[in-house]
Amino acid sequence: MADKLLLDKIIVELRNGNDAPLEKLFSYYYPRLYNFSKSFLKIEDGIDDILQEVFVKIWQNRKKIKSAATFNSYIFTITRNLLLNELRKRLSNQNLKEEIQKLSVGSEYSVLKQVEYHELQEKMNNIINELPNRQKEIFILSRAEGLSHKEIADKLGIKIKTVEYHLALAVRTLKKELKALGLMSLLYFYLFF
Repeated sequence: MADKLLLDKIIVELRNGNDAPLEKLFSYYYPRLYNFSKSFLKIEDGIDDILQEVFVKIWQNRKKIKSAATFNSYIFTITRNLLLNELRKRLSNQNLKEEIQKLSVGSEYSVLKQVEYHELQEKMNNIINELPNRQKEIFILSRAEGLSHKEIADKLGIKIKTVEYHLALAVRTLKKELKALGLMSLLYFYLFF
């Protein structure tokens, strides 16, 4: 598969509707994508489902694949986006947030850090509640409900660019406010939002 000509041939076959080369791509990329996904999520549960979805998307979007030169970054971008969606869904689960928080903090600091975590969470919620209504609505749909930009645009009847604009403003405000609270707050922001 390292041979660019072979990959070009596989891509041409895919674009022509032949699904047989998809198995070759799966065999070659699966171990790499699995390790990438495991390092990203930190747990193995659900990775197989995500990787199946990656290859479904490759098949569905096969006409958009231009060449072997861009395919590697294309497949890893699809994987990263699906992993981010999965991570957002998982982090909206309070029990999982607490489990991750416990794993990331040594037991001797656990009680103190848990108190800090809840204080930061409360401050974060206060900052989110202070956002303008549209920004708050879009931020919650994106981060808490895990909706894509397109799904938010469809749900609210607005353009994707409008979603991106309001989300960027919300994130900028949150970063600014959290930066004023200190490093732990920034870590919380990057881990959970």
